Amino acid sequence: METHIFLLHLLIILVTARLFAEIAVRLGAPSVIGELAAGVVLGPSLLGWLQPDAIIKLLAEIGILLLLFEVGLETDIRKLMRTGRSSTLVAIGGFLIPFVLGFLLAYQLFGLEILVSLFIGGALTATSIGITVRVLTDLGQRNSREGQIVLGAAVLDDVMGVVLLALLYEFSIAGGITMANTSKVLAFIGLFFLLAPIAAKLISVLIRHFDKVSDIPGLIPTSMVSLVLLFAWLAHEMGAPELLGGFAAGLALSRRFFLPFGIALRTQPEFSRRIENQMRPIIQLFTPIFFVMVGLSLNLHEIDWSSAFIWSFSFLFLLVALIGKFGGAMFIGEPLRQRIIIGVAMIPRGEVGLIFAELGRTSGIFDNEVYAGMIIVIALTTLLPPFLMKYLYRQDSPA
Repeated sequence: METHIFLLHLLIILVTARLFAEIAVRLGAPSVIGELAAGVVLGPSLLGWLQPDAIIKLLAEIGILLLLFEVGLETDIRKLMRTGRSSTLVAIGGFLIPFVLGFLLAYQLFGLEILVSLFIGGALTATSIGITVRVLTDLGQRNSREGQIVLGAAVLDDVMGVVLLALLYEFSIAGGITMANTSKVLAFIGLFFLLAPIAAKLISVLIRHFDKVSDIPGLIPTSMVSLVLLFAWLAHEMGAPELLGGFAAGLALSRRFFLPFGIALRTQPEFSRRIENQMRPIIQLFTPIFFVMVGLSLNLHEIDWSSAFIWSFSFLFLLVALIGKFGGAMFIGEPLRQRIIIGVAMIPRGEVGLIFAELGRTSGIFDNEVYAGMIIVIALTTLLPPFLMKYLYRQDSPA
């Protein structure tokens, strides 16, 4: 692609993504829905102006890394510790139920291959902590009992989801499932999560020192992006997906992170806040490219909409996605209303579910119809909960 054509395409992506995100938010939907819709409109499904070429794919990969860095950076392990048993039960139930039901439904009813079924089940396990936090904050319920349980559960959900993503990535690369591959990936993940915080802590000390004496602005964002890229490369070299590196870098630098067993490696809170503030514009620049890329990769014209498959597939897996998260919330001893709110708050799949679906597509695991069905399910689970949560809380408001 010639340079001026690429610049025009990038301009169109960024402007359209922002415009559609603004419209989505004004309508009460998450911004990610608008960015996904922008890709559908620009891509082969509607206008056909853009194709998911290699350069855009590369920028989207950087967007995924930075997105997971932000997820790790915002992960609050202490919330999980404070809500303890309730958050753990919600997270484990909300992780296992949709994964098992999704796998069995894909494998037994639809007759899909084991690896395809595992990817489908994996995409249904995710909870978008970003969307959930945004809605709880808007409703003034972030510090409520149910809000704390949801945020604690979402932390554990993120960690389990990233580990599952690493396993599925290895299976897709190896072309099959073996105990040797599973053991290797789990061992590398454990080693990586053990060493990454120590390395990140040491690097952050150096960055903090040089930031005090440097006369040139921009040291922190340059260093942080370099750290994310380094961790992504190390993750790949250790046999895990690059995505794990971005998540681990953010988790290790979070001001709310600490290692278990009393080994404290806390980053100074003020420095972590500066990292968040200076990295946010970069993350907000690159992550919409990923979501637009997901929409560009979807060709709705290649789907046989008269086929019963796409409708039954989307409907049944939407039910699994809804029931799975509600099932996790039913395990705890809170009042029924709180359990319903917790179940609804855990439903959004958002960006994490889209990462699973996109990895399934790029690995050749999902064909276009399965990919489209998963995008429909993820989009609906992302779109509906904010409205449901607002309705549930409005019921308790004085008239």
